[in-house]
Amino acid sequence: MGSALFKPLELRSLRLEHRGWVSPMCQYSCGPETGEGVPNDWHLMHLGSFATGGAALIVTEAAAVSPGGRISPLDAGLYNDEQAAGWERVTSFVHRHGTAGTKIGTQLAHAGRKASSYWPFSGKQGSVPASDGGWDTVGPGTGAFDGYAAPSAMTVEDIDAVIADFAAAAVRAVDAGFDTVEIHGAHGYLLHQFQSPLVNDRTDGWGGDESGRNRLTLAVVDAVRNVIPDSMPLLLRISASDWAEGGIDVEASVRLARAASEHGVDLLDVSSGGAVAHQQIPVGPGYQTGFAARIRRETGIRTGTVGLLTSAGQAEHAVATGQADGVFIARAALRDPHWWLRAAFELGHELAWPPQYERAVPRHSF
Repeated sequence: MGSALFKPLELRSLRLEHRGWVSPMCQYSCGPETGEGVPNDWHLMHLGSFATGGAALIVTEAAAVSPGGRISPLDAGLYNDEQAAGWERVTSFVHRHGTAGTKIGTQLAHAGRKASSYWPFSGKQGSVPASDGGWDTVGPGTGAFDGYAAPSAMTVEDIDAVIADFAAAAVRAVDAGFDTVEIHGAHGYLLHQFQSPLVNDRTDGWGGDESGRNRLTLAVVDAVRNVIPDSMPLLLRISASDWAEGGIDVEASVRLARAASEHGVDLLDVSSGGAVAHQQIPVGPGYQTGFAARIRRETGIRTGTVGLLTSAGQAEHAVATGQADGVFIARAALRDPHWWLRAAFELGHELAWPPQYERAVPRHSF
């Protein structure tokens, strides 16, 4: 029968050679020497190693759609032409050297009230002050994330501007050579902030009931879908659960998934958490896979699962049992950028190696 993980998948006109993919992972490495938000040699090396390691799809770290949407001052962006040129260098490398016909997508994002924060290896936490390169943040209301500065509540004009920013960034993504676009609607960032009843306390049409809270996410989906080619698949990452009483649960996420599919989303990248600091997450191998499985089963939309799936056997099981259409690999890929070559060997699938590395192709053990 062969490996389920290493079967091709088609999303619109995009063919992925297998179901093992790279999850978006922020690098906080856009230093001032190359320009604000501009990807550099680190990103070329980091993402390029996954292409030569056999990944079928790479989704880049969050690329902010505006300067104020960056998670930190060192985050990547896709809101100007200099950044787009930097990303085009990366997409060209991936297309030239990917050993599994590697495709690459970008994740478009706005951090909302969690923007202007210190990067993980800074030795500091919380919001970055203006004296250290930070800026004022925005959100659905004025409630702050725990330990962060309070945001300004977005006006309707602010919301319209964010929707336009997502669309403009999507146009740049197409021009930069990306094969697909993912909208970041998870992990407590702006779109998730609007979705979550634990954060969004608005009483206008952008809040209130579940339909109002989901309105911004679907408006962004519409705006991006309208400017990318019809042949290009659109992905949406969601947090399927807030892991906190009164927050988003999987039933609400099934409803959002169904609506997203109707608005032109082709695959849901199913994660969880991030909206509030008091969340209680029972972390363990495959702890989010059940969300992807239920959404896939009840809506028919294709899903990707992510979260402590580190071995070839775990990934194979998730796909073979129909829990997800693909598996996003994160930390395991940082430990081993050739994870997919190893997985193919372990599952008895023949995956091409870079010709420069062919002398290292394993015969009996990896």
